[in-house]
Amino acid sequence: MINIKKFVKNAIIEDNGRGDLFFDIAPKGRFKAKAIAKDDGILAGIKYAKVLARSERFDCKFLKQDGDVLKKGDIIAHLEGKASILLSSERTFLNLLQHASGIATMANAYVKKIQDLDVVMLDTRKTRPQLREFEKYASRVGGAINHRLGLDDCLMIKDTHLRTIDNLEDFIKKARKRISWVTKIEIECETFAQVQNAMSAGADIIMCDNMKPEQIKEVIKYRNTKYSHILVEASGNINLDTVRIYAQTGVDALSSGSIIHQATWLDFSMKFD
Repeated sequence: MINIKKFVKNAIIEDNGRGDLFFDIAPKGRFKAKAIAKDDGILAGIKYAKVLARSERFDCKFLKQDGDVLKKGDIIAHLEGKASILLSSERTFLNLLQHASGIATMANAYVKKIQDLDVVMLDTRKTRPQLREFEKYASRVGGAINHRLGLDDCLMIKDTHLRTIDNLEDFIKKARKRISWVTKIEIECETFAQVQNAMSAGADIIMCDNMKPEQIKEVIKYRNTKYSHILVEASGNINLDTVRIYAQTGVDALSSGSIIHQATWLDFSMKFD
């Protein structure tokens, strides 16, 4: 919660600059307003918007919750406070909700495509700098599951890492002595030969990167026969048109950066009574 307070306060400071020029000449008294949805989608951002309301000291009663379905014209919240405060907070308040809701809506679209299959939908680290926690939160609201939040919660060995490693099995043995006992090791593979090497070397998770569905099915068959304890993730070329095809290959998880970086903000507005 401390991080969220700092985040929203910095967002207000960014927008207000040296001070809202309307602030000192704003009409006195308390005013009422509504936050209204102008698009259909999935609502997210309330967790942050509530912190903003408390920080800026205006009343805010939400009529919806994170994860609720929105229809165009829905009233999201009733707000009340000084005109100066409501107006200086308006853009940041709406930005938080619009940005988060766009990501939640995109995540939900992916999840719905595969909801009847035994596979999880993951986001990626393709987030905007300084906004990872916020964007990953929005992804969760939409129904996706977070992949790594950072380099410190899973040792992923990607193609660039592999170019620096001479003997993968020796490297993994060394890594097991250095990382936490509960930390998993994931290895990115582009070919079946790389999969075989990574599995025999001791990987916990295999990422099938940019493989075709037919190739991934062969990986799953091999995994099920020889290394049933290893998880398999598919990544690359996964979008709303292909996600179900990849989900039907038998993988445990799918990941797509487009959940976040291709999401389009929903349109909300604030109207004074």
